[in-house]
Amino acid sequence: MPVAELLSRHPDAWRGATRHPFLDAVRNGTVPVAAFDTWLVQDSRFVSDLLAFQARLLARAPRPAQAVLAGGLVALVDELAWFEEQAAVRGLDLGVAALPATAAYAGLLERLDAADVGTALTALWTVERTYLDAWSAALPGAPEYREFVEHWTQPGFADYVAGLEAAADGTPAPDPDGTFTEVLAAEAAFWAMALEAAA
Repeated sequence: MPVAELLSRHPDAWRGATRHPFLDAVRNGTVPVAAFDTWLVQDSRFVSDLLAFQARLLARAPRPAQAVLAGGLVALVDELAWFEEQAAVRGLDLGVAALPATAAYAGLLERLDAADVGTALTALWTVERTYLDAWSAALPGAPEYREFVEHWTQPGFADYVAGLEAAADGTPAPDPDGTFTEVLAAEAAFWAMALEAAA
């Protein structure tokens, strides 16, 4: 089964992860600055965790998947540098502790380290496809957040997600539905975390 079919197999979970009120608030400008900054800091921590997960996945991935994974690793390194620049501009401390949703997501990545390669590839595709579609739904973004929305919806990112889709399709997971819904639940909790922390 092509992994793209998972979106139509789990429409409610997909909507919950990609059409969250946090994203609506970024689009219309009603998200509190503190909530957005909380999310930004926690996402930097997540990207660091994802970099480690993806580096280990590259080492055990089948040959056809290696190029897209390696390219993604370079992009994640660049993304961490970008987070550091944004934190400096906004006066944020990227060294704060992980909030529960961030820690839970890190735990999920650790479990995926022990999973078969197909499961790990399906999970990684789900992470990035969710991110792309979620931020695309926030377009064009309120003026104060537009540069962030544009950053996460660049055409090159869509090309990368398409490459991950091909990699996941090339190495099927034994339980793609379970992997997909588990990642979506982690994504939805991550969006909610920022709003809850600022409340």
